[in-house]
Amino acid sequence: MTTSLQRVKIAPKGMGLNDFVAYQEGYFAAEGLDVEFDWKTFRGTQSSWKNLDYFQRPQDKPYTETKDEVIQGACVWGTICNASAGMGKVVADASGDSPWAIFVRPDSHIRRPQDLKDIPVAVGLRAGSHFNVPYRLEKYLPLESIKTVNTGGFGARLKALLDGEVEAASLLPPQIAMAEQLGLRKIIEDRFHTLWWVPDGALPDVVRGYLNALDRAEKAMDADIERYLPLWKMAVPTEFETYHPWDFSKFGRGERFVYRRLPKEEFDDTMAQVKRWGLDQHLKEREFENLVCPTQ
Repeated sequence: MTTSLQRVKIAPKGMGLNDFVAYQEGYFAAEGLDVEFDWKTFRGTQSSWKNLDYFQRPQDKPYTETKDEVIQGACVWGTICNASAGMGKVVADASGDSPWAIFVRPDSHIRRPQDLKDIPVAVGLRAGSHFNVPYRLEKYLPLESIKTVNTGGFGARLKALLDGEVEAASLLPPQIAMAEQLGLRKIIEDRFHTLWWVPDGALPDVVRGYLNALDRAEKAMDADIERYLPLWKMAVPTEFETYHPWDFSKFGRGERFVYRRLPKEEFDDTMAQVKRWGLDQHLKEREFENLVCPTQ
């Protein structure tokens, strides 16, 4: 007897390899899922978001325009804020753990986090590259001296830095590895958490199967990471494919998948920080239990 697979559309974050490994190794199918990658949304999240407001970003469009049902991911802050603003539900059963850094060009006068005082840092509006800037720099600078400029996705931010449009850019994997291979200078680095978010009414068995497949991919990479590093090619924006002879063997692991439920305390801290930063204008629902997608 043949069991039909559940069709599901996924827009990879591209900060890690789990989606690509799970697809290549058949882990999605093993969990009963027939996965289609939403390349339009994925490439859109790498592109420029200049002059786009919240609800107009590429990742917003499945909720505000196309009404496509897409599994996506973002930083903890971004995912919670998106769900609170009415764009889907938070998947709280697992998270990602990812590097983050701010880079400048090698000829820049900026050498310490303190040197970023009143310097606009290129970010993607209300996403991990944005929220990380006040969250990490406030140890060194007063909040009013921390400036950001909405440049967009990581391809756009890296290009803006290389082209001299901005003096500093907030970067995530794999653009961190790309920046290092291009000789750019790292000013500050840290790690942050990510979460997935799904459409309202997402089927629990689909969400659970998706997480299980990512967990299988994590274990496969633990066993043989070198085998999968060439898959970073799938996360490199089109305009950068021939920009440099990328050595994917030096790209590292990127985001890691952590199969552990998000603590309520982290949710509460996120809500408090976003409010303190003055970025809570679009929040509606603020109760953890009402924002979480069931997986059982």
